[in-house]
Amino acid sequence: MLTFNVLYGMMKQKLAAILMFLGLSAAEAQDWPDLQKYRSANKEAKLLPKENRKVVFMGNSITEAWISQRPEFFSENGFIGRGISGQTTPQMLLRFRQDVIDLQPKAVVILAGTNDVAQNTGPMTIEESLANIKSMVELAQANGITPVLCTVLPADRFSWRPELTPAETIIALNQLIKQYAEAQGLALVDYHAALTNKGGGLPVKYGEDGVHPNVAGYQVMENIVLPVISSELAKLK
Repeated sequence: MLTFNVLYGMMKQKLAAILMFLGLSAAEAQDWPDLQKYRSANKEAKLLPKENRKVVFMGNSITEAWISQRPEFFSENGFIGRGISGQTTPQMLLRFRQDVIDLQPKAVVILAGTNDVAQNTGPMTIEESLANIKSMVELAQANGITPVLCTVLPADRFSWRPELTPAETIIALNQLIKQYAEAQGLALVDYHAALTNKGGGLPVKYGEDGVHPNVAGYQVMENIVLPVISSELAKLK
């Protein structure tokens, strides 16, 4: 009969093997929302003049790549990017205080849901995704930060989950986001309508892999989101 210590040791060995296979250390696996990602950057951001941190963009790899492909969009407008590749809405919610609220921006642009549909952290319903988005909105409002919601970008395939057909699920999630924004009187940026093709996917001219925008795609997004941000910030004066 195996003792508890033996069983515990076997479990630890199996966990270590799994983590090694995934390329994760034990510490990385435990930091599920990736709080360490922007910890140092947040300390530096808090020292910036408020005009240099007017708006935080919360999101996943689409937001993270935006910063690297179009850094001038952020630096010239006083925007801060807080996107983390692969993240789902529950992970964003857990880091929302550290990566958004504590920076004391005037507004936050929330772009989330792609990886929920891709089931990156397990199966989720679109209602569960919306619930996490609602929680981020409520946290922002409770701390005097204006939330700006975004529709999820179109995608008809995921290279890392080829068995999924996400186009219709994304459309359904976006419908919930739109209904919520309208009911609450929240600003909404409809990226999906501006970037989608007839099949509910991202055209190659806007993103070669069908999920992540290229520079042309980001420029379309910028042209849509900037007027909305300007309008919301004007209301605060």
